[in-house]
Amino acid sequence: MSLRGVLAAVVGLLVGVLGTLWVTQVRSSPPSDFGADAGFARDMQTHHSQAVEMALLVRDRTDDDEVRTLAYDILTSQQQQAGQMYGWLVQWGLPQTGSRAPMAWVGAAHATDHAGSNEPMPGMATAGELAELQAASGVAAERLFLSLMIDHHTGGVAMAQAAVADARTPEVTSLAAAIAASQASEIELLEQLLDARS
Repeated sequence: MSLRGVLAAVVGLLVGVLGTLWVTQVRSSPPSDFGADAGFARDMQTHHSQAVEMALLVRDRTDDDEVRTLAYDILTSQQQQAGQMYGWLVQWGLPQTGSRAPMAWVGAAHATDHAGSNEPMPGMATAGELAELQAASGVAAERLFLSLMIDHHTGGVAMAQAAVADARTPEVTSLAAAIAASQASEIELLEQLLDARS
């Protein structure tokens, strides 16, 4: 092999090694404190926490097996997902609460979905609505829960779609896509259960 060939091989090897080191460094560096990954992990924990609260409230205020089963599924799946997101922030060395307003991480393409809203996040129930659910029982509690949860899931789907578009870590995009798909499917069930109680 000529000297030129040896030099080309060495340069090629160095470029490959440096490229691998750069990709490894990019993949192993934690997400930004202000980016979509951290913002989604924080905000979706808050969003999930309210869904769990509403599921616990309706579970104790109805004897309907369908609604109780749905409430149990919501609270167990969303608690598990919230735990995952909490763990990511710990792993990334980032605080559980950020210094920016909720939803500040959402990119321009999705920001209009939330524009003009006085809610901290899309789909969140108000304190008055939660108090109303707490005071209700039976079919009235079921209807209110189902209605609130349809709005809540609609907001959750929008948040998850924004994370799929803007996040840079595979774990966030993967979970966000799963949340968007599962909650969109669950909205159909919620609507059917609400229609049956109209």
